[in-house]
Amino acid sequence: MRIAQVAPLTEAVQPSLYGGTERVISWLTEELVALGQEVTLFASGDSITTAKLEPMWPRALRLDGTVRDPNALHMMMVEQVCRRAGEFDLIHFHLDYFPFSLMARQTTPFITTLHGRLDLPEHQPVFSTFSSIPIVSISNAQRRPIPAANWVSTVHHGLPVDLLKPQPVQPSYLAFLGRISPEKRTDRAINIAQRCGIPLKIAAKVDRADADYFDEAIRPLLSTPGVDFIGEIGDAQKPQFLSGAMALLVPIDWPEPFGLVMIEAMACGTPVIAFNRGSVPEIIEDGVTGFIVEDETSAAGAVRKIGSLSREMIRRRFEERFTARRMAEDYIRLYDKHIDGMRIRPRLVTV
Repeated sequence: MRIAQVAPLTEAVQPSLYGGTERVISWLTEELVALGQEVTLFASGDSITTAKLEPMWPRALRLDGTVRDPNALHMMMVEQVCRRAGEFDLIHFHLDYFPFSLMARQTTPFITTLHGRLDLPEHQPVFSTFSSIPIVSISNAQRRPIPAANWVSTVHHGLPVDLLKPQPVQPSYLAFLGRISPEKRTDRAINIAQRCGIPLKIAAKVDRADADYFDEAIRPLLSTPGVDFIGEIGDAQKPQFLSGAMALLVPIDWPEPFGLVMIEAMACGTPVIAFNRGSVPEIIEDGVTGFIVEDETSAAGAVRKIGSLSREMIRRRFEERFTARRMAEDYIRLYDKHIDGMRIRPRLVTV
């Protein structure tokens, strides 16, 4: 099967540090190639892949200070892909709604996996206008704000089975991993650790958009006794960081569509204590791979119960549910079904 994967240009595929969407695209692409598919990856020129790379810009936009309008480059990329659509059996976009209008007016089957939040008011008219466009959710919870959209499948993320593995270290702290922003609620993680009297290590990036929030709301809390702010880490550091954690705290305050950090922790056998928001109940098996909680009080109570969980079982459930191979096989089934059933599909009505 000739498949085009179309990635955002924000980060390389895969990124050197943070970049959830681009990491998932990389893992999917590599597994598709390993399974014998003919894959072309449209991405930034500093991407590394076993697929055929079509560089759309020399380097990831996050690292390129000369680019001030990333939308222009993404529009260019969609046009380039559209012009070459006949070279592929299926095109898989990861660009949210950017491709909808143009790609709906050509004949090559395509799907779009939506990786972000969909609960903003402006999303409603977009998905009402493009109600026939086939889209894939990364959790069933992600669908709730726009239930009438043309959802064709839910495919949970997966990561390479050997990317992150349990390390022989004694867990001695609580962990927060990912990104510091208002919806991720690092402040809650600090409060929970303080309630429990357990040190907290924070391995997280701070985007420019969240710099003011970090300076005003989080930086003053980093001087709290027992809090250790490590900064952004990559995959090479995560096994030791997560294996050394008694639990990963995910005290989110928004409808997280997936939450990659949760399966990263599971890969290391680390329990996850997560607030009951968004996709959390689909990923965490309460009492098996962690605990689902409602507030800081119940989170602190869950910390006291983590000794009842088997880290070996947590790793086993990761291998059964959240590997990149399982993700790629799910997508191949979807591609086959979509190619067979969507060669003749509804077109946008133009006036």
